[in-house]
Amino acid sequence: MNLQFFGAAQEVTGSCFLLSHEQFKVLVDCGLYQGDRQSEERNSQPFPFNPAEVDAVILSHAHLDHSGRLPLLVKQGFRGPIYTQRATRDLCRIMLKDAAYLNEKETEWENRKRERKGLKLLTPLYTQQDVNACMRQFKVIDYDQKKSLMPGVELRLRDAGHILGSAILEIWLSQGELTRKLVFSGDLGHHHAPILRNPTIVDQADLVIMESTYGDRQHRSWQRTWDELHDVLQQAQTDGGNILIPAFAVGRTQELLYAFTHNFQQWQMQQWTLFLDSPLAIEATQVYARHPDLYDMETVQEQRLNGSTFMPPNLHLSRTANQSMAINRISSGALIIAGSGMCEGGRIKHHLKHNIWRRNCNVIIVGFQARGTLGRQLVDGAKHIRLWGETVQVAARIHTIGGFSAHADQSGLLNWYQEFHNRPPLVLIHGEEEAQKELQQKIKTNLNVDAHIAQPGHRLDLYGMRWLHNL
Repeated sequence: MNLQFFGAAQEVTGSCFLLSHEQFKVLVDCGLYQGDRQSEERNSQPFPFNPAEVDAVILSHAHLDHSGRLPLLVKQGFRGPIYTQRATRDLCRIMLKDAAYLNEKETEWENRKRERKGLKLLTPLYTQQDVNACMRQFKVIDYDQKKSLMPGVELRLRDAGHILGSAILEIWLSQGELTRKLVFSGDLGHHHAPILRNPTIVDQADLVIMESTYGDRQHRSWQRTWDELHDVLQQAQTDGGNILIPAFAVGRTQELLYAFTHNFQQWQMQQWTLFLDSPLAIEATQVYARHPDLYDMETVQEQRLNGSTFMPPNLHLSRTANQSMAINRISSGALIIAGSGMCEGGRIKHHLKHNIWRRNCNVIIVGFQARGTLGRQLVDGAKHIRLWGETVQVAARIHTIGGFSAHADQSGLLNWYQEFHNRPPLVLIHGEEEAQKELQQKIKTNLNVDAHIAQPGHRLDLYGMRWLHNL
């Protein structure tokens, strides 16, 4: 039996790992590659395995870099179950359908140009009908329930504290008298983050596969994060313009709404007109509201005392395109949360076009910005950006509030791993090269463990626990 790494190896998107056995093949995650156009073109390349031969999928959480190619997997022949946590299933239903809708619209737009040039027309990566077929294969498992998936494979999901329904995967593989326990961290949450519980501690494993997104940095404390956000709000009030917050529809948006609701009086939020300008984020927030059993104790108490957790009194939900366009007639006093979180698409690009050239505008970056994205350009200090073929000056203030990350920082990763007894072998995934190398060195220095950085296509023999040549 072996484990092969097909995505999120020396990068942070495209999570995809194949467990192979004499009797079965199980895929862990099946995510989209995200970032620049070259990265996204990889999504349409053939899978490096036959989808029809995969017996089951285990999905860690709903973010598209982990789930986004599942409809394509089904479209190309996968017929097995997709095991995941209940809230992840609910989020995937809306997130995958939204991804399909965008695929269809972008393909339609591109085909209009190709038709005029006499070029071959394109087909979307997958459609909303493909998503419907995919969703019928989801099977839910609650946290902490150990389940036999098939002979030789057992699974238990533990709360990862990253987004609603996110899971650490405990997987037991048996062959003859040998059993190997693998622990995939999934994406580990930021300790003491609002709404969700802290990542579950696991102390036994034969192999740990751990994310490393922020392996080279420490987050600010939550109190400093709240204070910094408050300071930006005050600065923006003085500037007199609008605030733009590109935010991931799942996780980050709900944390922001929680913060604005929880601090409504202290931060004088009544001075702003708040807009949640994202149909997907609106639906995701409704899913969050349906799963209070997954909240941490503080959020449960907040809900009991104040009712709604995600609805400050001056919040406007913008579902339609017309409602979104109407916001752009406001030149002052609007606080706009919109997707996409890395500014690569969605309504935030329209708001950037109408505001980022204004010196009284403030843009607040509250999430990870992958290389090649428009959001990364803003973080790196770009003076001009391109929007729909037009060059636009960046005159707005750009604020990066890193403490809002939904990922564990270096200390969080180290602390989670060091709870394992006997320091099992460790493989680092889901991180850029610099972050992984620094985390690898820190693990060696602090814990005397030689962590291995997974490379694309590399294969690990789980019987002998040795690396094999690339296929």
